Amino acid sequence: MKHLLLVVLIIGIGILTHAQSEYEISTDGNSKMLKGTVKRDVLENDTAFKWFHKNQAGYTPNTETVSVLRAKGSQASFLVLGGTWCEDTQTLLPRFYLLMDAAGIGSDQVRFVAVDRQKHALNHLPEDMHLAHTPTFIVLKGGKEVGRVVEYGKNGQWEAEIGDIVSKNF
Repeated sequence: MKHLLLVVLIIGIGILTHAQSEYEISTDGNSKMLKGTVKRDVLENDTAFKWFHKNQAGYTPNTETVSVLRAKGSQASFLVLGGTWCEDTQTLLPRFYLLMDAAGIGSDQVRFVAVDRQKHALNHLPEDMHLAHTPTFIVLKGGKEVGRVVEYGKNGQWEAEIGDIVSKNF
């Protein structure tokens, strides 16, 4: 258990210091699938991921969550584990980035790790973080997990749940 905690702490610290994209590309039928650490601009600029801009259109971040993140989010970092093949990730990840933008959370505080259908990446991070469903939004404090929201959250209020985690832990 101590070993796992140390691994998670080291990974958490490395999340923000390793900002470059390092990923593999494969195809899944007719769609492009990424696996590894992916910077936001890759998703925004690659025409294979038209869903990114489509799923930002018409979305307005929750104002209460934005306020909480503005007030307390500067100490937080966010790890998102998801799949470019996953419909829930395709819907929520673009909106998550808009939420972060609205709250003034910098790109240095967010890391997206794309997983394949078996929920593996180029490292063992998804396994170490006990990834079961995508997307999973993990809130970190000092490199240590303080909470997570899986898919749409417990009550379909993923934004509010992220806000609650930040509000209670920072």
